[in-house]
Amino acid sequence: MADQEEEELQMALRMSMQPPSNSPPKPKRSKPRDVTTTSAGASPKVEEESPELKSRRLQRELMAAAAEKRMMMMTTSMSKAPLLSVSAPGTGDESGSEGGIEVKIAEEVKVREVKMGENLGEELSVDEANQLFFMVFGGNVTKEVLAQWTNQGIRFSPDPETSMGLVQHEGGPCGVLATIQGFVLKYLLFVPEESSNNALRTPQRSWNRESVTPENFASLSEDTRKRALVKSMAEILFRCGSNKKAVVATLDVLDQNGEGNSDGPLDEMILKALEGFSIESASDLQKTLRVTSYTSSANAIQRLEMMLPVFESRMGAMLFLISALLSRGLESIQADRDDPSLPLVTAPFGHASQEIVNLLLCGEAVANVFDERIDLGGGMFLKGVSSDVEVGFLTLLESLNFCKVGLHLKRPKWPIWVVGSESHYTVLFAFHPSVQEENEMEERESRIRRAFDAQDQSGGGGFISVEGLHQVLKETGINLPSDKLDRLCSAGFIVWSEFWQVLLDLDRNLGGFKDSSGLMGKKVFDLYHFNGIAKSVINGNQGETPFQRPRITKLRVSVPPRWTPEEYMAEAAPPSSSSGSDTAGKDAAKAVAPEPPQHAPLVDCIRTRWARANCNWTGDPPSIV
Repeated sequence: MADQEEEELQMALRMSMQPPSNSPPKPKRSKPRDVTTTSAGASPKVEEESPELKSRRLQRELMAAAAEKRMMMMTTSMSKAPLLSVSAPGTGDESGSEGGIEVKIAEEVKVREVKMGENLGEELSVDEANQLFFMVFGGNVTKEVLAQWTNQGIRFSPDPETSMGLVQHEGGPCGVLATIQGFVLKYLLFVPEESSNNALRTPQRSWNRESVTPENFASLSEDTRKRALVKSMAEILFRCGSNKKAVVATLDVLDQNGEGNSDGPLDEMILKALEGFSIESASDLQKTLRVTSYTSSANAIQRLEMMLPVFESRMGAMLFLISALLSRGLESIQADRDDPSLPLVTAPFGHASQEIVNLLLCGEAVANVFDERIDLGGGMFLKGVSSDVEVGFLTLLESLNFCKVGLHLKRPKWPIWVVGSESHYTVLFAFHPSVQEENEMEERESRIRRAFDAQDQSGGGGFISVEGLHQVLKETGINLPSDKLDRLCSAGFIVWSEFWQVLLDLDRNLGGFKDSSGLMGKKVFDLYHFNGIAKSVINGNQGETPFQRPRITKLRVSVPPRWTPEEYMAEAAPPSSSSGSDTAGKDAAKAVAPEPPQHAPLVDCIRTRWARANCNWTGDPPSIV
């Protein structure tokens, strides 16, 4: 009897020390003591128990109770774990007290995991840290540039009208923020949450209009916006990793001993931990940077979700850039570039280079925006964009003839473009993919332009050789009369603008675009421009008090067909009255007259995508600086 009791006591002790498992066993209790009854309906007679046996029984039951309590705690902890996993979008109840309790529990678990420094990742070697730091900043980076890149978080604007946008307070990292912003808009506008079983599954080129409009951006919940942000970050990192891996970088600056107050919000803990923290050298980077590589998109999203407060902190933009560079691989980054000796963050103002923007948009850190590559001879090439993209790119520099953006970037899968100026990056987008749809004639013009560009070896200069012209005519089925052909080839090379004018005057049955009627019509649609940098604006609801906020501008765009002769571009003037007393008629004609087009540098960028587009807006002109 004593041996059986000792065995049960040892079992209870072993159970109380067992580690957690997926299916924790139920605690084993002592068997109830035997009882005997004297007769039917009589009270049971309990066997007499010695003081020694009674003491051993009580000790055994206390230990069994302790084991049961421990396993109940294990079960409760396991039931909370899914709160940190990637939940199916659109299934969570964001209202009610129970949902609030779950969010609070998840936040507490997240605080504990981040604070305890669990699984923060691996250190970089000294050589890797040196290579990374000098690749990004070079050898003569100023403290001002480092301050720009270590004081910019990835955070949404608190202003209701621009709450879907990432706000920028420091110059420099705008190229990173604008690119992430483009992908955030993709998920908010074109990828329904309920259909994204795989968060990184590339949606088809179809679209189902949802209720999101500029007027109700403020109605987007914080969870919806943050889910779009996390998915965007994961997609960009996997694109950098050739859709095979993503590397997430974070900082080992929190209290790993778990000391201190962990009851406060995680962002406040991180803010306090970053007080006085700076990165001024490769050594600082090597001591504090921790990286983790993921091949599973779900695991990467879960990690980004858990570490989102770190990316929202003042180190966020720099950490995401480092994550993208390491996802691509430092050696691959250098192989992508035309001149690997230059820093990725340009001097002297610390702007993100075109290589950074292309890396985040296309997954390759190429320096050029044309399609494919240009053969310079002797085994030397200039590398361009090699594949279609989700989010595109337009630049003011193209309107100034400094470069030529290829069709990969100019015609992305979704109507969203990062817009580059000489010193800043912003975002242009539409709410409907139809703005990119082409009719039969537009598609033909696009094929001709692609054939022309394929023969252009000038780096986007817009001219080809005579041999190249004959190849274009053959591929596109254009039957050019001999007199026009001789005149076009007289200089020994052919410029696109001259070739296009010839096609505009060539009958359609010969492969041209001549339209004597001018009845081809024109496109009219809306575009929206978002500038994330916080600037002072007048608060119309509270007098004339200026406040800091990003800006979003709606543009009405009118695009005539590119082959419409110039004489048909002008609107028909209303008939004039010879009678001086017909004032009412003049006023009516003036009222229906089209609003004159407005101009700003953004319009020049738009015209690189839609030639001869006219734009109108209300209020201040959109700013791309």
